[in-house]
Amino acid sequence: MARTPSSRSSKPKSAGTRKSPAKSAAKQADSGDNFELRSLQEAFEKDRRYKADTEELLGFYEKMLLIRRFEEKAGQLYGLGLIGGFCHLYIGQEAVAVGIQSALEEGKDSVITGYRDHGHMLAYGIDPKSIMAELTGREAGISRGKGGSMHMFSTEKAFYGGHGIVGAQVPLGAGLALAHQYREDGGLCAAYFGDGAANQGQVYETFNMASLWNLPIIFVVENNQYAMGTSVKRSSAETEFYRRGTAFRIPGMDVNGMDVLEVHQAAKVAVDHVRGGNGPVLMELNTYRYRGHSMSDPAKYRTREEVQGVREKSDPIEHAKADLQNMGVEEDKLKEIDKAIRAKVNEAADFAEKSPEPEPAELYTDVLVGDY
Repeated sequence: MARTPSSRSSKPKSAGTRKSPAKSAAKQADSGDNFELRSLQEAFEKDRRYKADTEELLGFYEKMLLIRRFEEKAGQLYGLGLIGGFCHLYIGQEAVAVGIQSALEEGKDSVITGYRDHGHMLAYGIDPKSIMAELTGREAGISRGKGGSMHMFSTEKAFYGGHGIVGAQVPLGAGLALAHQYREDGGLCAAYFGDGAANQGQVYETFNMASLWNLPIIFVVENNQYAMGTSVKRSSAETEFYRRGTAFRIPGMDVNGMDVLEVHQAAKVAVDHVRGGNGPVLMELNTYRYRGHSMSDPAKYRTREEVQGVREKSDPIEHAKADLQNMGVEEDKLKEIDKAIRAKVNEAADFAEKSPEPEPAELYTDVLVGDY
């Protein structure tokens, strides 16, 4: 029989449940007065949207549109058989990577994510040609054609993947943050993971270590509502992911991931907190992917009407476009931007198709051999 609150309260407390004087004293010395988990959210709530000027918003818009058109082209190339293996598209989630990474310092701050990584690389200014060449397994790819869609790196841009093991990037991100702390270089790490990975045990081990060591890291949960194909309501007991750092004294932030200005504003609050030496932050970005989990996923677990409803009401690119028009940007200029980006993406696809595949000897490079 389930226990009711009254049945629990009627049980006498045993001696073992009493708080020790030492622990009570420690609790008092380190009271909640000195650590306010809600402080960042409250600061963010006072002014949720970044007040971008026209040029700044145009920059955000162009980067989001580049990701959208790039991913659409990648989907086409996959359908033609030019991209093999897995391919996870970022369509619908563009405001997250652009909003957060525009608040970071390229090359100084580290970024690490899971296998849905093309958008994060484009948001960090990495050449679309080298990304598309990597997708198609060409020598000119950023990982020389050996990483494919899920395993891309750019140490020059401080982008450390692209990881296929669910949640594995989170402890690796803590390692990157520890390196920043050790070198005293002023950098921080943005470690992205999804709502599905949020239930991994290694994530919480990392939260604990990051909080204990006061690491300069922003944990970013990209909650696209479905993980692979299961709704968060069916897979997670606590669906408010930004609360999950509470047990480790990590402040959380709840953000609309479909509005690039809101994401950027939240990121600025988080970055200032971390750079100030205050330890990690956990951000939940509520977003939505329009395509399936991967190109092989028909996404039958949701209706077309649901997807179309998000497109019509919450699309991040259309939202930014409306803001630009309200700021006086003409429709013709926006069309020219789209035309130029389409040309850039087509150029990247042509470059990739014409690039040679890696030489057979490339199979033997970057392989660690040793005795243990």
